[in-house]
Amino acid sequence: MEAAFARTVWQVLEPLHAVTYFAPESREANRAVGLRGFWMGYFAARAAPLGAVTAGVVEAVFFNFHPAMVRRAIPDAWGLATPDAVLRARTEAAAAALRRTAPPAKDAVAELVLLLERVVAAADGAGRPLFAANRGLPAPEDRVGALWQAATALREHRGDGHVAVLTAEGLDGCEAHVLFAACEGLPAGILQENRGWSAQDWQAAADRLAARGLLDGGGHPTAEGRSLRTHVEARTDELAVRPYRALTRTEAIRLLDTLTPMADQVLASGVIPFPNPMGLPPRRPRA
Repeated sequence: MEAAFARTVWQVLEPLHAVTYFAPESREANRAVGLRGFWMGYFAARAAPLGAVTAGVVEAVFFNFHPAMVRRAIPDAWGLATPDAVLRARTEAAAAALRRTAPPAKDAVAELVLLLERVVAAADGAGRPLFAANRGLPAPEDRVGALWQAATALREHRGDGHVAVLTAEGLDGCEAHVLFAACEGLPAGILQENRGWSAQDWQAAADRLAARGLLDGGGHPTAEGRSLRTHVEARTDELAVRPYRALTRTEAIRLLDTLTPMADQVLASGVIPFPNPMGLPPRRPRA
């Protein structure tokens, strides 16, 4: 199976996973268990599979957030809601959001869960803490919840691998965003605001990238910078595709054919904003 499959499947799994950040059901669920504000809900819900970890652990595994942003939420969140309560809330809310935005057929859900759980079981958890923590959770009895959980585990598998590649290339969290924004032509503001980096942090990161020859004096990517960005994405795909080789070609095609309409419905619902800090590309009309 070609590495490009990993990017294609990410583009249809990410919308299903991302309802947990943006859907009103998920925001309300976090509030209902006692979490305060969007970002405390984000950090607690995403980190909950790890247990009541310290801010330092969340900074390390989430990688691209300013440490001060993490510390405004963690560990205070664990005094307001236990990880177990947060886990129950996030799964129930995500399942409700998927039922509303992309009501799946019962048979399709059953098939998707079987295929995705086989991929999850085949994946290597070494060096992938968020993936391993999500894989270690009990499978939800609700099949739509189980679909969301499998999608989330595979999303974190890809993310853990991406962080490994970025750090291997000597990029820190802010530098990764600056290079991404420069190469993709994205406004810096959305990434700065959503990841807690100040204008000074952003400029300092740009200066470090320029010193490495990755950006020019105007903040535009050099040929070397674009090459590094391409390498990071290609290597991420190479690492992410491995567990999907547990599927036959026919099963892989069936997985995409079944996931794609659901992802399209989620995106068409408007629940996920564009542009977004996840790097998810805008929805393209299907031919």
